[in-house]
Amino acid sequence: MCSKAISSAKEFHGALRSFLDAERNDPRLYEEDIQVLKMNGDSVPVLNMFCGNHPVFICEKAVPKVTECDNQQMNVTSNSSDEDADVDDADTLQTELGPQPLTIMKARQLLSWYTLSQNANVSALDDNAALLPLWVRCDMSDPAGTTWFGAETVCTGNKVSGVKLYSVTCKGSTVDKGSLITLEELKRDHKERHHPSSMTVKGSARFSLFGSTVVENTTIESQSTVTVDFKWSHVESILETPPLSSTANLNIKVASGDMRSPMYEMYKELGFLQTLADGLRNGETEWMEPLESVSAVNLTKAFLEELQGTAKTLQEKAEKPAEVKTETDTPIYNSLLERGDLDFVEQLWALMRKSVTSYQDIGDCLKLVIEALKYHDIKPWIHRDSSSSLSKLILQSYHQQIDHVSLTGVTPVHMLLEMGLDKMRKDYINYLIGEELTTLNHLCYYLSTEVDLQEQVIRLRKLHHLLEIILTCSAFLGLPYDRLFLLTQSCLQHYKAHPYDEEHEFKLQIKPALIGHFYQKEHPVVWGVEVSSGHGLREVRTSLQLSDRPLVDHVIFDTDYPNETVNGDSEDPAFFSTMVCCSLVNFA
Repeated sequence: MCSKAISSAKEFHGALRSFLDAERNDPRLYEEDIQVLKMNGDSVPVLNMFCGNHPVFICEKAVPKVTECDNQQMNVTSNSSDEDADVDDADTLQTELGPQPLTIMKARQLLSWYTLSQNANVSALDDNAALLPLWVRCDMSDPAGTTWFGAETVCTGNKVSGVKLYSVTCKGSTVDKGSLITLEELKRDHKERHHPSSMTVKGSARFSLFGSTVVENTTIESQSTVTVDFKWSHVESILETPPLSSTANLNIKVASGDMRSPMYEMYKELGFLQTLADGLRNGETEWMEPLESVSAVNLTKAFLEELQGTAKTLQEKAEKPAEVKTETDTPIYNSLLERGDLDFVEQLWALMRKSVTSYQDIGDCLKLVIEALKYHDIKPWIHRDSSSSLSKLILQSYHQQIDHVSLTGVTPVHMLLEMGLDKMRKDYINYLIGEELTTLNHLCYYLSTEVDLQEQVIRLRKLHHLLEIILTCSAFLGLPYDRLFLLTQSCLQHYKAHPYDEEHEFKLQIKPALIGHFYQKEHPVVWGVEVSSGHGLREVRTSLQLSDRPLVDHVIFDTDYPNETVNGDSEDPAFFSTMVCCSLVNFA
């Protein structure tokens, strides 16, 4: 019996070792019904508390393959006999099941093999190097309600000297705070398990500051979220409010296009600019519905006639630019980025982006403008640093000479895209420099016209996303200048080296007092307490996490209380309970 266990441990060790050395991290089968994955611990909420972004092995039940009966059913319900389609359907069925747990008995067996294989005194393996931590999904079938078992090695020098064993137990949601374990009971449990001479108690909590909201019992979903993580010492009671002495870090993830954002009008303008860029790249353009009922050509004619009939000097025009009058007669922006110094090209862009519906429109409008310049009917004012092709023609018109421009092919679209890039860059610069959040030197990467137009659009989108983040924190959280400045620098540096990604979560450390009015009367989405003892690799911890949603995704919880907590709107929220216990096994 003993030799069989050791043999199984060696076999399991070999499988994990070969997976560790492999270049690819694709899931692997073990014993036909066990799936082994290698991933970072922060991909799983429970594991994140102990493993962070370090790699771990995860064992779970292999997703069942589609049975012959399933295939027959698919053939009945589908007219397609294509073999590839059947494979796709099978994959769809498998992915819908999600991760599946193993039985408690099987999970214990895998942990036993892992521990035996790491004990050089028992396994006598040639290669006894420490493996990655192992975590096994469990089916919660034992009285404790175990959802995970885990194990990680403890090393002294290069030698494995022990193993830490973890068990994660969960309970369904409850609004009865009296049914939750007390802090004293948690301390007592840790003391009975580890017999420490002293213990440390630390608290943590996460609050949602910005995201989905509830209006008249209807949840308005938002892709943007701002949460804050608190950490503090000297916890006195379960679910206590984080003290002002806590450390606090904002987690900021902002999706462009939120109608609540001060950047919403700019987002729509950027959308038109992106449409032009996409059209140049793939030859197809999906034109937006025009915002003006008057045609683009007629609006351009009226604009030029107004300039021709205005007897003002260039200097006077610089002080007060001519206005583009549309039927709505509203400001171009109803936002924090509204500018009052739009030059001729910028006003023309604002007019055209609201009215053009075809390539022909763009060409006809630009033809009118170029002819007016050629015959000196207008002498428009432009910004000195304008870089678009049309701006260069206007500068040439000051000297009574204009280069010939053939408005054929994609040239008109190219010119309009340049106009939009030029104008929107100035909008963003105007705000960032005006608010003293950065300097032109730090914006060189984003303002460069040396790269092609497609890359310029990508960099403009990055700058837009940066402003979405800054204005969300400014308008909705009221963060002070020093925090906004630090956040701006962090975003600028990040996007210099990384691609555009609205899923990226930006971090910002703040003082709890700055957001006290947001969280002190709200319910946390996650609240935790950790009791620990020992030091370094021999530290052992017992922790409790209370959350408004399960931290485990492979079991279904029996609960009488549906999750109704969004931004703390429920007066009496329900919490799921997750407890993690740790044991240290020393090898002789």
